[in-house]
Amino acid sequence: MKATAAKNYTAVPADARLPTKYGEFRIRSYVDPRDGAEHAAIYYGDMNEQAPPLVRVHSECLTGDALGSLRCDCGPQLQHALKTIQKAGRGIVLYLRQEGRGIGLFAKMQAYNLQDRGLDTLDANLALNLPADGRDYKIAAHMLNDIGIDSIRLMTNNPDKVEQLSQHGINVVDRVEHKAGICTENIEYLQTKVARMRHILPF
Repeated sequence: MKATAAKNYTAVPADARLPTKYGEFRIRSYVDPRDGAEHAAIYYGDMNEQAPPLVRVHSECLTGDALGSLRCDCGPQLQHALKTIQKAGRGIVLYLRQEGRGIGLFAKMQAYNLQDRGLDTLDANLALNLPADGRDYKIAAHMLNDIGIDSIRLMTNNPDKVEQLSQHGINVVDRVEHKAGICTENIEYLQTKVARMRHILPF
């Protein structure tokens, strides 16, 4: 079944070469016409092949991706995705500007402060009258559709990503476990994801 996520979108991508320590990728940037947010598809290999590629849908995390924070596993997951895709010879990382599971950087810092006082990651968001997870994957489905991909092998521990992408017309033929960066600083954060947010991890 062909993806239908491109309907109601007018986003025109910009595409360029992206040499990295993991190999030579390409990067394609999109502007979401709904809110002006800029997202990126970082891809490797021949996108015209018929087999479903490996895909990682990664939400922006300034603290983890750029600053190396150990409060989460985001940075290691991003690096692991790039390495896995390069090793496989083909795949895509969709980098979505959805900081703090969609609540933004300022609110994320407020939530961190509440976590330092004893609340878990979910209750901290709820205490701020924010959703436990406010991410929207419609733009991810559009980006895949634009690249010509409608069936994928999704690297995730989060069933909600599988469900949302399926609702937006993407056929997730396989969920690939994506485990990286687990440490003493983030173990309670990850355990909360398993216990209260349906994430699939070996706890």
